[in-house]
Amino acid sequence: MSITVLDPGLLTTVQDMGRVGYQQFGIPVSGAIDPRSAAIANILAGNAQEEAVLECTLMGPRLAFDCGNTIAITGGDLTPVLDGKSVPMYQAIYVQKGQILHFLAPKTGCRAYIAFMGGLNIPEVMGSRSTYLRGKLGGLEGRKLQKGDVIGFQKASILQDMEVRVLTPEFVPQQVYTLRVIPGPQDSDFLPEGIQTFFTQTYSVTHDFDRMGCRLDGPAIRHIKDGNIISDGIAFGAVQVPSEGKPIIMLADRQTVGGYTKIATVITADFRILAQLKAGDKVRFQPVSVQNAQSILLAQRTALRALSSINTC
Repeated sequence: MSITVLDPGLLTTVQDMGRVGYQQFGIPVSGAIDPRSAAIANILAGNAQEEAVLECTLMGPRLAFDCGNTIAITGGDLTPVLDGKSVPMYQAIYVQKGQILHFLAPKTGCRAYIAFMGGLNIPEVMGSRSTYLRGKLGGLEGRKLQKGDVIGFQKASILQDMEVRVLTPEFVPQQVYTLRVIPGPQDSDFLPEGIQTFFTQTYSVTHDFDRMGCRLDGPAIRHIKDGNIISDGIAFGAVQVPSEGKPIIMLADRQTVGGYTKIATVITADFRILAQLKAGDKVRFQPVSVQNAQSILLAQRTALRALSSINTC
């Protein structure tokens, strides 16, 4: 019961909801950059939300199924096809033994997630199956997928209620994406006009974008002095601003500490947008309170629980 990697695509890794509790030892959380899409894929495939999935970036892999199994694909639309025929996203799909799944090209978004019913037979490292590439830890030998890799399923089956396992795609292209942020913790290190620039101007996503961080280009954000501070902890979504004034958004494989001022932090509920950005996309930042961020996240989690309840086998 397995899949064979015929072509790994640009960057395909095993990810779950991350490796929690080891940042004090310099080990980042890692995990899916778009945890909501990963959770939805698992729900549609009949798994727990935390199960490991494949995270595919821009150019997805070509996978041969050595046995039949139910899958679901969510996140960015990288144009999935099965034996040359288009297959729907955000829907449970049964793939037969011998069929080949691959992706043609990105239409919307940046990262797609493939969930397999029963989960992937990957050992846990520090309580997670997530791949941390820089540390060569977790996933499949701590690396991205390669041609010839064989990944087993913990179990494989066809769902009995596949006709109800359909969801409207979450990621829709926009001209400018708005990321909601909580100001701080070093927003007091910026001039008032620097804060105004950050919240009123539009920034472009550069090609300098990986699982560690996303560098933006646009109007410089002015500090009172410079962008250097004594290194402190960095959260997923933290917006660092070095002395040059160009923001960098930190992602799942970020370093655990850093020495640049952080003007704001993207709220957890908007990671689904952040993860799907690609070079050339435009973003703006909107401030919200901690209370609003918590309410938005709770509503998102409630919706996921409701979806999971509807799709329970």
